[in-house]
Amino acid sequence: MAAEQIARPVSQDTTPRRLEVLVIGMHYAPESTGNAPYTTGMARGLASGGHSVRVITGYPHYPEWKVRTGYTGLRTQHLDGDIAVQRVRHPVPAVPTAARRVLMDLVFSVHAAVLRGPRPDVVIAVSPVLLSVAAGIRWRSAGRTALGVVTQDLYCHALAETGLASPAWAQMGAQLERALLSRADGVAVIHENFARDLVELGIAPERLSIIRNWSHVRTSTADPAATRKRLGWAPGEIIALHAGNMGVKQGLGNVVDAARLASCSPGGVRYVLLGAGGERRHLEEAATGVESLDFMDPLPDGQFEDALAAADVLVLNEAPSVAAMSVPSKLTSYFASGRPIVAATASHSAASAEIARSGAGVRVDPGSPDALHAAVCRLGRDAPRGRAMGMRGLAYMRANLSPQAAAAAYGAWVEGLAAARTGIGGPRHSRGGGP
Repeated sequence: MAAEQIARPVSQDTTPRRLEVLVIGMHYAPESTGNAPYTTGMARGLASGGHSVRVITGYPHYPEWKVRTGYTGLRTQHLDGDIAVQRVRHPVPAVPTAARRVLMDLVFSVHAAVLRGPRPDVVIAVSPVLLSVAAGIRWRSAGRTALGVVTQDLYCHALAETGLASPAWAQMGAQLERALLSRADGVAVIHENFARDLVELGIAPERLSIIRNWSHVRTSTADPAATRKRLGWAPGEIIALHAGNMGVKQGLGNVVDAARLASCSPGGVRYVLLGAGGERRHLEEAATGVESLDFMDPLPDGQFEDALAAADVLVLNEAPSVAAMSVPSKLTSYFASGRPIVAATASHSAASAEIARSGAGVRVDPGSPDALHAAVCRLGRDAPRGRAMGMRGLAYMRANLSPQAAAAAYGAWVEGLAAARTGIGGPRHSRGGGP
């Protein structure tokens, strides 16, 4: 298959070729989890590389599923450095069912499509939202504008694996994804598994490039003992921390059940669910009376990294049905923490491949609280093994998931798209900057 590492070579031509780039993606800073850091970092990296970047995005609402205070009106505009950011209003469901999420995605995409402005040299649509690709097609001008798609999740698997749609609707979603991605001049995917699955879906391999997500958090330098004291974690207990979104695909009822096992047996294990999301209220209800489980609200930058580094074990949990739809973004943060990982995920998932490749943790079958709890206990009690795994994850992050490498790859990809479509642009040597 031709879709291997970002394939286009970067030339040593340093002649500036400034491109007009439009990015369409629902999630952007100040959202700090999920896809937002990567869309934001990509846009900032392209701007730092000398391009004129404009972003059309939604109102910040994730993972709380509530528009943040201060964002009102039908549309707003502001600057993010040199980047012109235009936000468009869309509904945000308090309970994100499949139908409500489709409506949200549709309204955002239509709103992004009906805006007016000069045609860019390159328009980049970020999926999810898949329908933003249709908005990108509207912004494309024949012979002038190249269309690129950055695929963070695969809709062809998401609808089926999360149970949000019937098999018939999932099949229709796959057909729509194939039809939209086939209209793009190039598709950037974040993992080799995605490239393989899109080829099977019918996307030509020569249109695919692999640009890995990078680690966008710092490595903590705080004293772990001081952090544990501040967070109320006892010195002798094993802290198993899950940090990030609490949604359907995370299947965190498995962690609640593992914590229930910890409550019923001695051993000093405390599970912590840190973050927000559409399933948090249900999880809190399910965890009533479970003494070995704590819920924590999202932490600001700095404190978040300190919490990761102070835990004994970091937990990645996916629902048993989830395998191919996504690469959990929390992995890049976990690797940066230098802590070992227990991943409850399918053996053929992208997350499983990353754990094996990095050597940063162990995998157990999803949907098995006994297996999860046993692995947490073993790893939490074996400090030397845990430290070794954590250091391997940190080394893997530094070698493979740097923001500088991603910035150079996105710059080469965008310039290659423009050159192929219009004859302008063309790969050039990166002039610094980064996500």
